[in-house]
Amino acid sequence: MLELRSFTDEIILFFLNGESYLSLECCRSIRVITHHCWPSMLTALGFTAEEGSVLGGFCDADAATTPPAPAPAPAALLDDAFAAEWKP
Repeated sequence: MLELRSFTDEIILFFLNGESYLSLECCRSIRVITHHCWPSMLTALGFTAEEGSVLGGFCDADAATTPPAPAPAPAALLDDAFAAEWKP
């Protein structure tokens, strides 16, 4: 909850100015609260249930469209690349 409080200004601008952006960290906090805690916790911070629903929906949709991080290269490929560049 303390982490989400640090994003309160960002969330207020989202609603007041019609911003269509929330940082990844802010959305991560919102998703944790709406999926792993109590969704009503957002109302404890002063947001209505409808605003909480909008935030949760926005961040869930954002997470669905954000491409996953690339998979790390297998160690064997890294070893081969290192061996090719390193010459004793």
